[in-house]
Amino acid sequence: MPLATAECIADATLAAGRAAGLLPLTVVVLDAGGHVVVLKREDGSGILRAEIAQGKAHGALGMGIGSRIIRDRLKERPAFQAAIAAASDGRFIPVPGGVLLCRADGAAIGAVGVSGDASDKDEYAAIAGVRAAGLTPHPEHPVEGWQDASL
Repeated sequence: MPLATAECIADATLAAGRAAGLLPLTVVVLDAGGHVVVLKREDGSGILRAEIAQGKAHGALGMGIGSRIIRDRLKERPAFQAAIAAASDGRFIPVPGGVLLCRADGAAIGAVGVSGDASDKDEYAAIAGVRAAGLTPHPEHPVEGWQDASL
């Protein structure tokens, strides 16, 4: 993934967060191999937010679906969730805010993870950032009522 694309995603994600009045965010963009291309942390974003954002993106990339969908599918499968967490050395955080970056043909070229506000709000900002870069996010739309989510 070109650095310029990753920077566009990160900057647009943070801009969407500011426009929506979200708490300070941290955004991590991973390439298809799971390597960090960009990490940006707004002033006031907590000290663990980078690790959380990376875990959301890593989980989405590793499972091939957005982290909200992972959470929903694993609700009734705690043993499998624990196994994935162990297999990924703890780099698997199955809550909203991890979004796949897909080309028009559906192929994933990376993932973005966001942390700092309620997870549904993090996901909203991530989706906006992916769209701003001209890519297709997975999931394509934030959950209905994301604006009402709270920490």
